[in-house]
Amino acid sequence: MRDRTDLHEYLGGANIIPITAHPITKEKLPLTLGHEFSGVIEEVGDDVDDVKVGDRVAVQPIIYDGTCVACKDGLINCCDNNGFVGLSGWGGGLSEHVVVPRAAVYKIPEGVSLEAGALVEPIAVAWHSVKISPLKKGDTVLVLGGGPIGLAVIQCLKAKGAERIIASEVAPGRKEFAKRFGADYVLDPTTDDIVARVREICGGIGADLAFDAAGVQAGLDQALKAIRAQGTLVNIAVWEKPAHLQMNDLVFRERKYVGVTTYVEGDFREVLDAMASGQLKPEPMITRKIQMDEIEEKGFKALIEEKDKHVKVLVEVNP
Repeated sequence: MRDRTDLHEYLGGANIIPITAHPITKEKLPLTLGHEFSGVIEEVGDDVDDVKVGDRVAVQPIIYDGTCVACKDGLINCCDNNGFVGLSGWGGGLSEHVVVPRAAVYKIPEGVSLEAGALVEPIAVAWHSVKISPLKKGDTVLVLGGGPIGLAVIQCLKAKGAERIIASEVAPGRKEFAKRFGADYVLDPTTDDIVARVREICGGIGADLAFDAAGVQAGLDQALKAIRAQGTLVNIAVWEKPAHLQMNDLVFRERKYVGVTTYVEGDFREVLDAMASGQLKPEPMITRKIQMDEIEEKGFKALIEEKDKHVKVLVEVNP
């Protein structure tokens, strides 16, 4: 599966890919890309007896040392030495074969396609962010950004009981995707006064929660003002430039600003269970399927030149 992280590495890497040996994998550039992937088991280790050859699985790609304080607290996403299969070594989704620890493998339930299994990783990012937020059933939520993670957040909010979802997005195609995946209102920050419109929709109070999947200063400023007193803004975005917080917008309304990253153990299984139950139906996020020899022209270049048309491009390594 092609995503924005891989695209950033293609355009201007190495960004996340290590240029000196990674502390766990001992590998460095050049590496095989692909951290969002599923596959079929071909071999298992001698001491593995709970999965078997032929099982369809999704791969949780976080690499972690298991010894730092964060890991001991169960926060593998915050490991002092963390990395990712497909970005830090151990092969990747674009490998014909890949070897990963047993803990990284999650069986895909019956009724969930192998293609949907490749979407578990980005959906888990959104699932984790929603799970650790103070979301309550009936809340009104603002989502900044209609890219893959923003769209995943919208789906997870719906699954977890948000009453009204307001999306803020500029690109016409992504506005339509936001509506398709469950946004009740879609605003354009270039033409709409986001703060005024959110308050209007919320009866003058403001949104209970906001999720920033865009990482743009103007959006951050708007979101802080658009949430209610004691509301929470959850940041999922990876920022390319330093951001500035207007601290008085937090202090005088007792608002909260929370950072989240990726996912922890258990999130993959919860996402797969939600897919199996029909709570999550993310397959329409796959807007193109391609073969290995088409990656550059129909994968990376399409995400650059036709990004308004595509969410996820699925690469079939061994069709």
